[in-house]
Amino acid sequence: MSGYEEETAPGWGVLRSLAGVLGVAVLAILFSTGFMVLYTWLDRQVWTGGGPGVAHPWAVPLLVLLFSVAVGFSRRYLGAPSVTGGGFVESVRGGGGEADYRLFPGTLLSSLCSLLSGASIGPEGALAMLVGQISAFLRHRLRVPENAGPGFDLAALASSFNGIIGSVLFTGVLATELQPGGARRNGVEFLVWNLLAGAVGYVIFRLLGLTPFANSMSFSPLGELHPAFVPAAVACGVIGALVAIGTGASLRAVGMMMDRLFGEQVVLRALAAGVVVAAIGTLVPDLLFSGEAQIHEIISNPAQIGVAMLLLMAVLKVLLLGVSFKGGYIGGPLFPLLFAATLVGLALNLVFPDIPVVLFVLCIQAASISVALGAPLTAILLVVVVGAADQETIVLLVISVTTALILGNEFGRRFAQSGEAAKEDA
Repeated sequence: MSGYEEETAPGWGVLRSLAGVLGVAVLAILFSTGFMVLYTWLDRQVWTGGGPGVAHPWAVPLLVLLFSVAVGFSRRYLGAPSVTGGGFVESVRGGGGEADYRLFPGTLLSSLCSLLSGASIGPEGALAMLVGQISAFLRHRLRVPENAGPGFDLAALASSFNGIIGSVLFTGVLATELQPGGARRNGVEFLVWNLLAGAVGYVIFRLLGLTPFANSMSFSPLGELHPAFVPAAVACGVIGALVAIGTGASLRAVGMMMDRLFGEQVVLRALAAGVVVAAIGTLVPDLLFSGEAQIHEIISNPAQIGVAMLLLMAVLKVLLLGVSFKGGYIGGPLFPLLFAATLVGLALNLVFPDIPVVLFVLCIQAASISVALGAPLTAILLVVVVGAADQETIVLLVISVTTALILGNEFGRRFAQSGEAAKEDA
């Protein structure tokens, strides 16, 4: 065997590696299912099921602050991790470094409190972090070789995400685009593990009779292409890129401000974020939480809200996403970004009613997520699954995403050049 093969081959044995992947896949989807069931039950007790958050509107800020303080305490005293030093990609991967399974209790408590706080985050970030810690524990117990670790972790993530989202290919595509270096060196074998674990998670989730996020935001299909749709898709790509760039700028600005004001005072940091979430959420309750539940009522009658209010809500949602991340909450960016992009698309459809709403909404969704994550195929697949896009719409999604990536890459290049120039001047 050559030196290159010795460096890159996981070397764990075919049967043992497949048995380990199957084991972590089953455990990951069972845990993810239990976590989502528990969170849904708690949400009904506190918020949606006639709990104090619904019965007593004055209790909304109190509950937000209470859960926010719990997030701060779980970080301070239980060592719960966060992605305050990272960004959207780190949240989807489950953090920026090696998962520490010893922090699982604090991570679990912080995740539940984060999702129940009303912060603008989705459950995928919490699941990624928790499943990553479970995978780390199993790797330790099973003595998985270090060079096989990235593939093992991605397999666990695939089982969790594919079942919850409702696509047997989602994490296979995500891992291909966002894979760490170790997974890249062993791409084919790790992709096999990923696909196998993803299929296990998808099948178990469906056999349990649970409802995934697939088709949760479906619109009437486009049906046929029209020449005017192509420039509209290009325009949506530009708008989606601007949404992602604005979201990234908000993330950086909020992070710098919180670092300056609070530093490592994690309880005060979470409490300050909770004050912002409570204030905006009390004024506009639809902006609380990730938005996957609240968006349906808005979609049913956007004209009642109006163009100006839809755009304002999109801006506030982006701001809340940055506040939530930098405040130390555990969660993901996908559903808040989908929510903000949907509001912008609905507003544009009110201004240009001759263009189908499905084009505006799905193209802006795909464009914004592709730029935010740097993962165009993942963005297209997610939007196709959640929005039930037909083939004609997929063509326009590709045009929109391509436009957004060109604009996003150019902006990133210019931003990097300006940063280097500023360092030289300093």
